[in-house]
Amino acid sequence: MSARTIGSYTGSETCNDHVVIQSSALFPERMVQHVTALPIGGAEQPHHSLFKDTGVSDSGTTTPTSNGDDGSRSRSNSDDATSSNPRNDGMERNVSTPNDALHLERRVKLFNCPVGLVSGVALIVGTMIGSGIFVSPSTLLVKTKSPGLFLVIWAACGLLSTLGALSYAELGTMITESGAEYAYYRHAFGSLPAFIFSWVCTLVLKPSQLAIICLAFAKYTVEAFVSECEPPIFIIQILCVAIIGLITFINCFSVKLATKVQNVFTAAKLVAIAIIIAGGLYMIGIGNTQYLSQGFEGSTTSFGDIATAFYSGLWAYDGWNNLNYVTEELKNPFVNLPRSIMIGIPLTTACYVLVNVAYLAVLSPTEMMQSEAVAVTFGTRALGALAWLMPLAVCISCFGSANGTLFVGGRLCYVASREGHLVDVLSYVHIRRLTPSPALLFNSAVALMMIIPGDIASLIDFFSFTAWIFYGAAMLALIVMRFTKKDAPRPYKVPIIIPVIVLIISVYLVIGPIVDNPKIEYLYATLFILAGFFLYVPFVYYKKVLPGMSYITTFLQLLLEVAPSTAMAED
Repeated sequence: MSARTIGSYTGSETCNDHVVIQSSALFPERMVQHVTALPIGGAEQPHHSLFKDTGVSDSGTTTPTSNGDDGSRSRSNSDDATSSNPRNDGMERNVSTPNDALHLERRVKLFNCPVGLVSGVALIVGTMIGSGIFVSPSTLLVKTKSPGLFLVIWAACGLLSTLGALSYAELGTMITESGAEYAYYRHAFGSLPAFIFSWVCTLVLKPSQLAIICLAFAKYTVEAFVSECEPPIFIIQILCVAIIGLITFINCFSVKLATKVQNVFTAAKLVAIAIIIAGGLYMIGIGNTQYLSQGFEGSTTSFGDIATAFYSGLWAYDGWNNLNYVTEELKNPFVNLPRSIMIGIPLTTACYVLVNVAYLAVLSPTEMMQSEAVAVTFGTRALGALAWLMPLAVCISCFGSANGTLFVGGRLCYVASREGHLVDVLSYVHIRRLTPSPALLFNSAVALMMIIPGDIASLIDFFSFTAWIFYGAAMLALIVMRFTKKDAPRPYKVPIIIPVIVLIISVYLVIGPIVDNPKIEYLYATLFILAGFFLYVPFVYYKKVLPGMSYITTFLQLLLEVAPSTAMAED
C-alpha cells in the first residue's frame, strides 16, 4: 500500500472496509485496536471498522495482524482489562502496549488522599456548593413567604438529600459501576429505562445543570461592574460561553489539572461561606434579629408553592449523588463512598442553614425577595468597602462547581456510550491525554444551547422536575433489587423505610407543581422522556444504523485523536 496523508496523520490508507494508520509523530507507539464506527445503540457491524487489530513492526510501522478479526468491536465488558497490563495494577500506562485498549485511571484524588475519603468528600461538597446557595434564596423565600418556613425548607432539603444519598450509598456499593442511575436502572429494570435515563440526562439534566451554574457565574461577574442598571443579557451569555469553553478545555486537557482546579476552588468557596456565616453571626451578636423573629408569620399554605420551594432548595443541594457517577475511579468505593456521603452532605446542610440565617440577620425578607444576587446584596450591607470580595468569591464558587459538574457529566455520557446506548464515539478516550474528550465536548455543546434563554429560574424548574423523576426511579430500583437480587453483596445497607420515604416525596415533588401550577417546562420534560421510547426501538432494540454514522465516527476519531476504551480493572 502506498502511504498518503489525511490532515496531519501521515501514512494512512483505506483498505477494504477499514483504515490502517501507520505510526507517525501523532501516534508515538500508541496502538489503537478494534475501533468500530457504530450507530446509536452500539450494535456491532461487520463493516466500516476504523482500525483493524494492529501490531508494531520493528520499523515502528503499524500493520494489520492476522487474527481473523472482522473489524468489529464487542461492546461487552467481559475482557479482562488487566491482561494487557504488565503491572496488573488497574492503572493506565504512559505508553500503551500492543493490543491494549485505553481506559480511564482510578484517580479521583482532589487532595492526593491515599485512601480517597477526603477526595470523595471534596467532590461532593465542591459540586453541591455552587450557585444554588447564592441564587436560590430569593426564589425560595418568594414561595414560602416567611423566614421560619424558609429555614425549615432549607433544613428539610438537606435531610431529604441525606436520605437519598444514603440509599445511593447502598446502590453504589452493591453495583460498583460508574454512571449512577444509569447502572442501577440497567440492573434493576433492564435496558430500556437505562437508555431513557441516559437520553434525558446527557441531553437535558447535566447540560442544564452546567448552564445554570455558568449563567449564575456570568450574572454575578457582570453585576459586580454594573450596579446602576440591569446588566445586558447578551453580555451575560457571551461570558457564559467563555466560561463553558474554559472549563471544557481544562477537563479535556488533563484529569490531573481538572482535579487541581477543583481542589483550589473548593477551598475558595468554603472561605466565601465562612465569610457570610461570620458576618451574620456578628450581626446577630449585636442584636440584629428583628427579621429572624418574624418566624412563620404569613407562611404559604399552597401545595404547589411548597413543592416549587423544595425545587429551589433541592437545586442548591443537587450533587449529593455525584460520587456515584465516578465509582469506577474511586479508590475502595465500598468504604469511601458511604463515608464521603455521610460526611459531605451533613456538612453542606449545616453550611446552608447557617448562611441563610446570616442573610436574614442582615437583609429583610423583602430585600431578599427583590434581590437576584442575594450574596452580593449581603456583601454590600455587611462588608462595606470589602463588598467586592463577595461577588468574586461567588464567581469562584460557581466556577469550581461547574468544573465538577462537567467532570461528572462527561463520565455518564462516556459510560452510556460504552454500553451501547449512545453514539459510539462518545465512549472514546484521547490517545495521549486519556480523558473522555468526546463526551465532555458533547456535554458542553448542549449546555451552550441551553444558555440562549438566559432565564435561570425556568431552567431550575425544568431541571428539578426532570431530575426528581429519576431520583424516585432510583429509589424504586433499590426496593425492587431487595427482592430480585436478595443474595447480592451489600457492604452497606439502609433500612427499607428510607428509600420508601424518598420515593413518596419524589412523587409529591413531581405531581405537586403540575396540579397546582402547570408550566410549559413540565410538558417539554415529559415529551422529551417519551421521545426516548421512540428512539430506543429502532436504534437499540433493532440496532438500526443511521446512514453515514460510520464515516462521521471515523472523521471525529481522526479529528479529536481518540480511541476506544475498556472498563477499568480493579486495583
